[in-house]
Amino acid sequence: MSDGSGGDGRRESLASLLGGRKGALDASFPPVAFGVGWIAGGSSIGWGAAVAIAVSVVVGAVRLARGGRAGAVLVSLAAVVVAALIALYTGRAVDFFLPQLLANVASALVWAISIVVRWPMLGVVVGFVLGQKTRWRSDPALVRGYARASWLWVGQYSVRVAVFGALWAAGDVVALSVARVVLSWPLVLATLVASGWVLYRCLPDDHPGLRHPASSLEAAERS
Repeated sequence: MSDGSGGDGRRESLASLLGGRKGALDASFPPVAFGVGWIAGGSSIGWGAAVAIAVSVVVGAVRLARGGRAGAVLVSLAAVVVAALIALYTGRAVDFFLPQLLANVASALVWAISIVVRWPMLGVVVGFVLGQKTRWRSDPALVRGYARASWLWVGQYSVRVAVFGALWAAGDVVALSVARVVLSWPLVLATLVASGWVLYRCLPDDHPGLRHPASSLEAAERS
């Protein structure tokens, strides 16, 4: 088994393959803006919501100017608007972070179930990015590797659920704003690196790599 640490082109990192750093960073700006607006407005949800939406619009405009997809920008803006409306409706500032908490609960469940049914989400995501559709499922080594590596993603979502849930229950708006930054790209990067290591540890040294799934017959011949 390879440790995936070499410079072999077949061992490209998941971080370089999947990327996502800019998107994760951009997504952390509106929650921080909400916290700042809430504090500056004297614990005003209205001020927090207004600042968060304004920052989201600015971030979206910058992403569009840099060639970002309009659909993704609109979805991000809609998510902030929905979070703001929930907080305004309930009258609880911490409820601005409730959609993110629930999204991580759902993600943890979906990723865990995908592993159990042998359709690990990491394989689905990487297969989509590489344009493989479902060809990776014909490679037992890849299926096994993606399944084991996907558990780390279940772990990262579970960490967010535990932290966000505790802070939401405590009603700590400022701590939630900070946690949204700390548990965004830094945690995603750590998960990408760790899951990439686990994935490649599951592949034989002569495996052709993520871009070239082997058939069951080819895998049997290698073994």
